[in-house]
Parts: sequence; structure tokens; C-alpha cells
Amino acid sequence: MLEQGAGANEDEASDDSRAIKRGERPLSVLGVDPELGFAGGETQVLGLTLELLHAGHRAELACDPRGALYARASASGVVCPPLTIRNAFDIRAALRLRALVARGRYDIVHFHTSRAHSMAPAVGGMARATIVTRRMDYRPNRLFAPYLYNRAVDAVAAISTPVARALEAAGVKREHLVIIPSGVDCDRFRPPTPAERQAARARFVIAPGEFAIGTVGALEERKGHRYLLEAIAGLGAEPGTERVVCLVAGSGSLRRELAEVAERQGVSARVRMLGQVEDSKPLLEALDLFVFPSLKEGLGVAMLEAMASGLTVIASASGGVVDAIEDGVSGVLVPPADARAIAGAIARLSRDEAVRRRIGVAARERACARFSVAAMARRTIELYRACLEKNDVSGGRN
Repeated sequence: MLEQGAGANEDEASDDSRAIKRGERPLSVLGVDPELGFAGGETQVLGLTLELLHAGHRAELACDPRGALYARASASGVVCPPLTIRNAFDIRAALRLRALVARGRYDIVHFHTSRAHSMAPAVGGMARATIVTRRMDYRPNRLFAPYLYNRAVDAVAAISTPVARALEAAGVKREHLVIIPSGVDCDRFRPPTPAERQAARARFVIAPGEFAIGTVGALEERKGHRYLLEAIAGLGAEPGTERVVCLVAGSGSLRRELAEVAERQGVSARVRMLGQVEDSKPLLEALDLFVFPSLKEGLGVAMLEAMASGLTVIASASGGVVDAIEDGVSGVLVPPADARAIAGAIARLSRDEAVRRRIGVAARERACARFSVAAMARRTIELYRACLEKNDVSGGRN
């Protein structure tokens, strides 16, 4: 893999290392993300863009004017050329993107989603370098992957080791890959003050003495929520768990089905389906424990935010989660789809505040040292410059 990924397993340098150094010129970067929703990936896209601007670069986002990313980025002062991409074969979108890149004279075009990446052939050679970020830990289509990842872009940023392995299994060249983990804003996501915690628990109607566990994520099969609900039922009369309540934040196709699961398991009174939560920070401030039961996960932004907030995280050992958590040190790993293991971990940790405190401190240290948004931006800028240098030397993409 490209050497820029080496920093993913080393302690970070100062966050100021992302700033423009003497003799370097600012970069001009166009990010492309046409998604309408605002999930973990869009959090990363906006965070990277703002970090680039803060460091003195020109950074713009081509996104759908109907989407949440467009609204949030525009409100943050980001220039957002409108771009709607209906599907991978949207010729009109390809022509609009070509015109945009021609006008913008960008050094870098950075594709952030699969639909965005499908447009890469349309702008080949129009920017000095093109990059794609891959966030999913399943193998992409083997028919198109070798071309789209090896030839249509100059480099591929995978957010975790399992994501990189899935790409290799689809025929993506190892030397074309660099691991750049997702990042979290560790200044914003931090352990709450007593006043902040009290206000957050009042907001979510958590009574004194209740032990609040929670999770944040789309209500889809791959997120494994049913195993968390079964775990709550599995607590039964386990000593010390009588006051456990579970807060589930997120929306998705399984909302009704999961409510029915809770009803069948007899835990409806202990489970609160919060729906979509625009800002997870107050919820994290209210919790005693965070559970991340995903069956498939590139890395897990919600998990990183919980770690940065000083919470102990119980997580399924799936995908990139194992890159983030050291079992028993900075979190607790359980086998995927194992409700009994989740229940056992909840029961143990609910009874041991000292262990929760110790793991929470280690979790924040690890999140801020290795998974900060500033570190993610620094590594991305290093990748940009490496690709530009390579293309300048070779006279263009191979």
C-alpha cells in the first residue's frame, strides 16, 4: 500500500502538521458527494472540507442542493456547486461535472461515494489528480472495480484495514491503496461536565438511578440492532441490571420491525426508539455505556464519537471496528450477532464503574491520538501531494 497509510498505526504529530508549509502552494480541491442524507460519511466529508479551508486551501463540495450535506456545508461557509447524480449511468450529471471541473481548474477531485466515483471516467485528465474514498467493508463489483479503482483514479483511500482487504479481493492493486481512518472532532466530542450531563439526562428523561445504554445508527439489518434488543431481554433479572434503559437513535427501514422485536421480547418499557437525532452529542453526554452491534462496518463514526466522549463502548468485532478498539483496554469486543455476549458485557460493566471509567479514559486517548479529524485531514493532504508529485514526475496517470 502507499506509504502515507503508515501513520494510521503511529502516534500523531501536532494537528498543525496539516497546515501549508513554507514553499508549498495551497491546493484547490473539489469534493464530490451527491447523497441526500447526512450519515457518518457526510460527517467525514464536511469535516475534511472544513479542515482544508482552515489550513488555507481552496476546498469546495459538489453536492445535491436538495440534500442535508449541501445545507450544512453552505451554512458553514463552504462553496457548494450543485450537482445531482441519479445513478452510475447519469450522462447529464457526467457532463455537468465535466463543465464544473473545467471551470474550476482544481488540483484534486475527490470522490466520496460510489455514485460520485462512477463519474470519475468523465473527468479523467481534467484535474491534476483524482482520489476516491471507500468506506464500506464489503467487496465492490469485480467487473467494474479494477477499472474504476485502478485506472479511473490515482489513488484509493480506504478507511480501515478490512475495507482495504475487500478492495484487494475485488482486484484493486495493493500499491494503489492507502489507509486513512475516519476522524472525530475531539474538541467537540469530549466527556461532559456534571452540568452538561445533568442537562442531557433531563433532556432524554433518564431518571436518577437509571443506567442508560445507547446506540446511534441507521435502522438497517447490517447495524445489528435486533441483537442489542435481544440482549436487553437477555438481561432478565441479572443482579444490578434492573434499572437498565436502552436509547436507540436512528431511522431506517427496520424501525417498525425493531419496535415489534422489542414488544415480542417484553422490553418495550426499557427501550426508547428516539428516531433520527440530528446531533448525537447530547445523547452521548447522557449515556453510561455505548453499544455498537454492527454486523458490517467500515470503521464507525458513531463509535469513534462515543470513544472521544469518554464512554466505554461494547462493539461487535466486525469490519474496521477491530482497528479502533483494543479489547479490554479501549473498549469491549464481542462476536457479531451474539446477543448473549452483549448482555454479558452490559451486565458486567453496569456493575463496575471503576472499569467503565478506566476504559472510557483509554478510549478517549485512543480516539484523539489516532482518529481525530485533524489527523484524517493531514493524511489526506499527504495523499493529495503524493499523487500530484507522482503525476508531475510521470507526466500524468499511468
